[in-house]
Amino acid sequence: MAGSDPDRRSLEESLRREGRLPPGQALTLKFPVLHYGPIPAFDPSTWDLRVWGAVEEEKRWDWESFQILPRTKLHMDIHCVTRWSKADTEWEGVSLGQLVDNGIIQPKPNARFVMQHCEYGFTANIPLEVALADNFLLATHYNGQPLTPEHGFPLRGVVGFIPGREDLKTVYFWKGGKWLRGLEFMTEDRLGFWEQAGYHNEADVWLEQRTVR
Repeated sequence: MAGSDPDRRSLEESLRREGRLPPGQALTLKFPVLHYGPIPAFDPSTWDLRVWGAVEEEKRWDWESFQILPRTKLHMDIHCVTRWSKADTEWEGVSLGQLVDNGIIQPKPNARFVMQHCEYGFTANIPLEVALADNFLLATHYNGQPLTPEHGFPLRGVVGFIPGREDLKTVYFWKGGKWLRGLEFMTEDRLGFWEQAGYHNEADVWLEQRTVR
């Protein structure tokens, strides 16, 4: 998957020396496609994103209104639990942390976790501090182009490592759900789809928290 060309190997070793490649990971220059289930169709006339749960006021955006929310761009390395890593990826979308900072979403004081609800009932859970951090994004674009359907178009959660920001917790890439449709703020944690299947709930890439089995 990671390939064997000299340029890739040289870049991989450079990233390893810089401390940007977590244990057990190999660099890829491709962007592997991994997900469970079929790719859903997108209809902008019926699509919406709902926010509910431990928030002061529920929110709902249709596709048109979501486009006018404040935008953010992120430069990150991403790390998949299947042991591939991709460096220097560029993402654009809406920062959940900024929505909270600007009072657009107001979590209740006892909110501690966020569940991402995606098409076909897929879920991915993360602690609130991860969801609101600078390295988590509700992404609509990758490398300057709209997401492709296989990578989560029209909207996905994405989490990665921002070079130089070792203060931010970095979790494996599955913790950002493709085809995102809802964010449920929770007072207590619940396991998401892959966590129920035995994947590690914390998923810290530097600690190799891949599975609990």
